[in-house]
Amino acid sequence: MTKRLILLSLVLSTCLLVLGLGAHASRAGVFEAGSQRNTLKGEGVIVAMGNSLTAGYGISESEAYPARLQKQLAADGYAYRVVNAGISGETSSGALSRVQWILTLKPDIVILETGANDGFRGIDPALVEKNIDETVRILHESGATVVLAGMQIVRNLGKEYTDAFNAIYPRVAHKHGVILIPFFLEGVAGEPELNQADTIHPTARGYEIITKTVYPYVLKAIEKRKAEGTQNP
Repeated sequence: MTKRLILLSLVLSTCLLVLGLGAHASRAGVFEAGSQRNTLKGEGVIVAMGNSLTAGYGISESEAYPARLQKQLAADGYAYRVVNAGISGETSSGALSRVQWILTLKPDIVILETGANDGFRGIDPALVEKNIDETVRILHESGATVVLAGMQIVRNLGKEYTDAFNAIYPRVAHKHGVILIPFFLEGVAGEPELNQADTIHPTARGYEIITKTVYPYVLKAIEKRKAEGTQNP
């Protein structure tokens, strides 16, 4: 009988020890997960709105800048989902026509890259500016933080046209107080080794550079939202 009591006591002690360790591990797991959430620098939705330069024409979507941007943000502790909303061939008129659809994605930040196709087609800069201005206005008034990707004409359409076109982006950004990337294709445009055979669309290597160009302006947008009290918890 005494041996049985001793054996039963040992079994009960072991069970209690295991249960205690399990509870401790469970509490530790909750604490660790909570701590990880608390260390996030921000979370939300970023919509990359644009044409084939955003969509990633000629390469896999994972190599285009929106996917690379999300990976970089995650590596730096930002839990933002980046939506690739690029449509090949789109002009600034097309961008304006679908801006309400973009808002259904409930973006916290919108990177607007548009106008290059207008420039290639020689569309009147006044119309291009009107379209971009209205698109930015709608996005901005919706509460989204706008990052406007500046474009420059890289083909010779004459100095007057080139100057008028290149002036659109800083003027619109200043008018609405949005963040401006001076030139989206900085370091990539005109570089044969960074562009596909058509000399227009970047290669995977080209998108590495574009992501590095865009990234600090996205961080600025995140900080701007935080300062304005619109940062997601």
